[in-house]
Amino acid sequence: MTDIRDYDTKVVRYFIIAAVIWAVIGMSVGVMLAAQLYWPSLNFDSQYFQFGRLRPLHTSGVIFGFVVNILMGTSLYIVQRTSKIELFNKSLSWMVFWGWQFILILALITLPLGYTTTKEYAELEWPIDILIALVWVLYAVLFFGTIAKRTVSHIFVANWFFGAFILVIAMIFIINNLALPVSMWKSYSVYAGAQDAIVQWWWGHNAVGFLLTAGIIAMNYYFIPKVSERPIYSYRLSIIHFWGLVGFYTWAGTHHLIYSSVPEWVQNIGIVMSLILWIPSWAGAFNSAMTLLSNKAKLKKDYIMLFFFSAILYYCLATFEGPLLAIRWFNMVAHNTEWIIGHVHSAALGWVGMSAIAVFYYFIPRLWGKEDLWSLRLLKWHFWFAHIGVALYAIALWVAGIGEGYMWLTQLDNGSLAYSFVEAMDFKAPWLFVRFLGGVFFVVGLLMMVFNLYKTVTSDSVPTTAMEGKS
Repeated sequence: MTDIRDYDTKVVRYFIIAAVIWAVIGMSVGVMLAAQLYWPSLNFDSQYFQFGRLRPLHTSGVIFGFVVNILMGTSLYIVQRTSKIELFNKSLSWMVFWGWQFILILALITLPLGYTTTKEYAELEWPIDILIALVWVLYAVLFFGTIAKRTVSHIFVANWFFGAFILVIAMIFIINNLALPVSMWKSYSVYAGAQDAIVQWWWGHNAVGFLLTAGIIAMNYYFIPKVSERPIYSYRLSIIHFWGLVGFYTWAGTHHLIYSSVPEWVQNIGIVMSLILWIPSWAGAFNSAMTLLSNKAKLKKDYIMLFFFSAILYYCLATFEGPLLAIRWFNMVAHNTEWIIGHVHSAALGWVGMSAIAVFYYFIPRLWGKEDLWSLRLLKWHFWFAHIGVALYAIALWVAGIGEGYMWLTQLDNGSLAYSFVEAMDFKAPWLFVRFLGGVFFVVGLLMMVFNLYKTVTSDSVPTTAMEGKS
């Protein structure tokens, strides 16, 4: 049996620190962009500081910086603990860590300079794409190599989800980013027209499905039972949840292409699969919620558990709203409006953000051998700041988006549009300010967390002798 001291937690610490740093950077840039939408003069007439340059920096910072770092860190920790074995190769783990941070620094430099493929969530140019693929292969070798060396026969369900996240992201990223380079920092996709759109949204929607969904689910299936001090409510249901997502999610991306030149049968596949996804998504949410509710006494007073519970509620909302927006009538109203932005961010901030915050609060003190958080009061303040932020953000964009969609569709008796573009912009302007305010609340809460966790790990409180030994 592997001794607790043999588990490699140093590289895990580095990944988690990087995740916190990129969360603050990525979300701060998001707040800056929200401010620019309400006060366009904040572009400062600079080509490097305009919305079009900074928006991919925000999405890449949040997805590839914050989310990938926390998933890499927690996956390497969980696979060791549940496999009862140290990492397959510790040197390889550091190659993955520093390789990924180098990629993120390149993104931080090239995107504001305007080097971009223009493909959403895949903006980075071909030299960086090659580096991403190489580092990802090293990460896959490290993760699956550790599972292959496990000293127990069982593969814990979190590792199923992590494995799917690693394999599917590798497949769809490589295929979507096939390109013909014309210079060091410019390339063109090998696909054209409708084919390019289909492949792009096969990637784009599944980047959400397997990075922001399957990966986060994997993390939560380990940490929710830990913080609840209870086993998973239904382990069998967790396996059903896994196969439901893997079986249907990869088909749903074409719901982004409704009313486009993509063949109608391809659009219909996306609609049908989106509706089917309702079932495994809510089954998984029910499983996690019941795990938390199995310790109601602790749930009433433990704000880390409440962060997890809030994340599950937002997951339910997002996985209800996604299939709804895939239905043609709703898509007709919502597409290209602020409603879509509200949907994405209620999921990103509510589901992914709340899950990650809960993991940070539970995991970081234990990684540094501390017994308690420095300030429970600050934790409570963060809880309310985060929830006010998400609520303001989502509600503002729901109202703005639904109103915007209605105004775009409304016609006079002679067939002309009832509202001009400027009138639609004037309608949603105050809601864009509320959206900015929501972002400020969320980021301020995040800064509270950073301060609280910094004080926790640097305080002189009596450390625990070792992190908990049960997997």
